Amino acid sequence: MDATTSSGLRPPQAKKRRRTAPTAVNALGNDVLCMIFAFLDLIHLIRCSAVCKSWRTVINKLKLLQIQYHNQHPTSSGGGNDLPRFSERSINIQMEQLAMDRQRSSLQEGEIDISQWKAHAVGFNKCRMKMGLILSGGGDKVMRLWSAESCKRLDEYFLPDKAPLIDFDFDEGKVVGLLGTRICIWRRIGKREIISSLEGLFTRGMCLSYVDPLAVVGCEDGKVRVFDMYSRKISQIIKMHPGAVSCLSFTDEQLIVSGSSHGTISISDLSSDQRVITLDTTSSAGIKTLCVNPSSYKLFAGSSTGHASCWDLRTSRRLWETRASPNVLHSMHHLANDKSTLVVGGIDGVLRVIDQDSGNIQSRCIVSENSNMAKRVVKVVTAHGDKNIRVWKFDCENDKG
Repeated sequence: MDATTSSGLRPPQAKKRRRTAPTAVNALGNDVLCMIFAFLDLIHLIRCSAVCKSWRTVINKLKLLQIQYHNQHPTSSGGGNDLPRFSERSINIQMEQLAMDRQRSSLQEGEIDISQWKAHAVGFNKCRMKMGLILSGGGDKVMRLWSAESCKRLDEYFLPDKAPLIDFDFDEGKVVGLLGTRICIWRRIGKREIISSLEGLFTRGMCLSYVDPLAVVGCEDGKVRVFDMYSRKISQIIKMHPGAVSCLSFTDEQLIVSGSSHGTISISDLSSDQRVITLDTTSSAGIKTLCVNPSSYKLFAGSSTGHASCWDLRTSRRLWETRASPNVLHSMHHLANDKSTLVVGGIDGVLRVIDQDSGNIQSRCIVSENSNMAKRVVKVVTAHGDKNIRVWKFDCENDKG
């Protein structure tokens, strides 16, 4: 017999837990925030100022950033009476430098978190990353757009026919693809349609570089053809190399920098339609990738023999050359405004971080075979010639300012 039934007793009811609403970011008053912020160092103040407008207002009103910077750099910031002028002159520079220092530290010494997923049904070896988005494409006649943060697929862009996808690029409004001897444009916003140039618009395209409204195509005949996407016509043809153009890059001054399969690098001015200069290269090894840093006026190149080189675009003088890999280098990138580190990917599957000033290799990360990569902030995206994409997230182990 059940004892509780016979005696009429009931088990005690479980105590109900009172649910409390989560604390909002603006729940703390200004006085409390002032006391908390007063204990923070400069780098944590910078992070707090980016959380929300109300926190930034408190920090700016009390000039906490300026005071902390002045305490850390008393000689460079001037006297206390010069604080307003000093703030405008130095804080932005300091914030950018702190971000670059953390970026460099993360790439060299930070922990690595790797996310990998199947992106295509067949192997592919091209990817681009911008604005936290990854665009991948290859042999299955489709380009896919992914979130670099969640790794989820956001959109698809199907190729219109059997023409091979040679190269591609994208921005907020469109995807631009080089398909054989023509260019196709996919709209990302509004009505979904494909805009295609005429077939046979140029001889076989080898590479593409896109800056709205122009798409620049490097061709097998050594010429660069500039395609105006609004008129859908070739606006300029520039002879750059005796051999095939293998890679392209732009500078802020609207110069086209191109590399060839014979190892030459040429720079042409879009406004003059003339070749400006040919850089002195040490070998005939094909140039596989180019990267321009407009902040430092440096040009970086990777070759089929694994050499990485650097030139000063103002003097056309080579600054350094290093054997970064025993095999071909496929891609190299740097963070915007970063003058210190360069990330290089090659066919040997090793991700290398190189010092932009000296060419010294600062760190190596082992990945799988044959990688192409794109870099943004402390994320490196790699395509490995198989079906997968990897996102490498570099994070500093210690959070020191």
